[in-house]
Amino acid sequence: MTDLWPRLEALLAHVERPARYVNHEWGSVRKEDADFSFCMVYPDTYELGQANQAVRILANAVNATGHLRAERAFLPAADLIDRMREAGLPLFSIESCAPLREFDAIGITLPHELAATNVLETLDLAGIPLHAGERREEDPFVLGGGPCAFNPEPYAPFFDAVFIGEGEEALPEALLVLREQRARGASRAEALRALARLAGCYVPTLYRWRSEEEAQRAGSWVEPVEPGVPARIEKRLFAGFAESPGWEPCVVPYAEVVHDRLNVEVLRGCARGCRFCQAGMMYRPVRERSADNVVASVMQGLAETGYDEVSLTSLSSTDHSQIADILERLNRSCEGKGVRISVPSQRLDAFGVDMAKLVAGQKKGGLTFAPEAGTQRLRDVINKNVTEEDLFGAIDAAFAAGWRRCKLYFMIGLPTETDEDVKGIASLAQRAYDRARAAVPPEQRGSVRMGVSCALFVPKAQTPFQWDGQIPPEEAARRVGLLRRSVKYKAVDVHWHDPATSFVEAVMSRAGREAAAWVEAAWRRGARFDAWSELFREDAWREAAREVGIDPAAIAETSHDLARVMPWAHVSTGVSTQFLARERRRAEAGETTPDCTFGSCTGCGACPALGAENDLAEVRHG
Repeated sequence: MTDLWPRLEALLAHVERPARYVNHEWGSVRKEDADFSFCMVYPDTYELGQANQAVRILANAVNATGHLRAERAFLPAADLIDRMREAGLPLFSIESCAPLREFDAIGITLPHELAATNVLETLDLAGIPLHAGERREEDPFVLGGGPCAFNPEPYAPFFDAVFIGEGEEALPEALLVLREQRARGASRAEALRALARLAGCYVPTLYRWRSEEEAQRAGSWVEPVEPGVPARIEKRLFAGFAESPGWEPCVVPYAEVVHDRLNVEVLRGCARGCRFCQAGMMYRPVRERSADNVVASVMQGLAETGYDEVSLTSLSSTDHSQIADILERLNRSCEGKGVRISVPSQRLDAFGVDMAKLVAGQKKGGLTFAPEAGTQRLRDVINKNVTEEDLFGAIDAAFAAGWRRCKLYFMIGLPTETDEDVKGIASLAQRAYDRARAAVPPEQRGSVRMGVSCALFVPKAQTPFQWDGQIPPEEAARRVGLLRRSVKYKAVDVHWHDPATSFVEAVMSRAGREAAAWVEAAWRRGARFDAWSELFREDAWREAAREVGIDPAAIAETSHDLARVMPWAHVSTGVSTQFLARERRRAEAGETTPDCTFGSCTGCGACPALGAENDLAEVRHG
């Protein structure tokens, strides 16, 4: 492969943070004994992508497979992108500084909806044709996956194949298929047909996009154009997660990155059933690693990386059936070493006095709790299953144990929300602040800080609220104004997300294949790094909508009958559409649904569809 380092090195003196482009980080792997090359790409800067666990997991899985080698790549920051284009320098991998277009295949993760234009920026900078149908035989196969793959249609024209679900086994399996096809001299089209036969693999060019009328009549927006192509794509599940080691080789970067610490995944999935939460639906069923596995993984990871902070990651780590034992053992093992153990986004109803002390360890940063809604009525609608007493009990415990900073997450624009619910956010935050002050000694009360972060509700595919529209940006601004006026305490800091970016996010979450043209038109008008507020180009998205003739507001804001077939109906998380519709009706009635890992089956369908069992419920009930 071509080594681009001499040309890249000449540019690095003229850009910010050149360390983000330098190879040979501690723990990086450059595998030589392989004949099929793959590059795992995160479509944003190194600081964000290097911390992404999916990049690490999938690169390791590929490198652990015979005949395959994996490298990593990240989208450079805008200053280097512009200089690379001026110099004619293509996008490169970190490990060997080789052009992406010289790899046999590249994989681009889809971490969130606002990364869409960065996917095109990545392909264009790499010199790879944007559309799958325009790629030549010698071009790398472009594979996609990640959270946004559960509605793949807005990205469909840009990918040769999209993987639905967990990739530890699926990705190496697919790469071996491509290697075999290439070795036997198969055409690109033949190789893609072979990929389409793999479970969890969606090859968009093998499906015709139907009209609205056809889709509603047929029950799906896509129709296979060749025999043997599955009409429905079922999610892949990594059945071996619980037994797999929590520690695996990771890169320690030269440059500071977000979440710059050791991350050990303790639990996968969440069955709490928050009705707005896509992750809670798409990662079912719940599986956990044992306490022995987690503790050994943490201690090995600390020894091999030199980190002094470890995060026990999952969607809800305090739901682990052995979390108290894990924290007690880690605190004993790390005593006197200055190591901080953190559990991100603690659940209110699992964070009592003992848990607060266990998480504290020897260092205390800020705590994050997510009540999501300001009133109990609305928390019941969204199935949050926590009360004010849960929040206040958690705050009492945490601030008595030594914390002084806390952030509360809420959403504005949730289905059925009223102005009273918005005012309830202010009331709850102020009372939480009062409880925090009361829990600390009088001389320390001046150090207590309470933050409120409000996101605009985005209706996500594959959730009970997928049929609900987003409130218009002007209405979102009105509700934010109401909230700000309702907060009377200066010590309570209120922050909110930009409604304009949340609007694009909602369109991308709910749209069909027609949105791909919108994304491309916005990118050609300069849209990129849309998740970065200072770089977001709202004008580019507006002008693009006029050019391609779509109505983004109709896509984002229209509420549908529960019988409507949505554009992602051909993709299955394992959770049935019937369950999602039933949950939406229960939301309207203000009825909550319990977590099946603490009780009986709620009938979501994931376990039978995916051939899994609710092992965690058995553990809890002995």
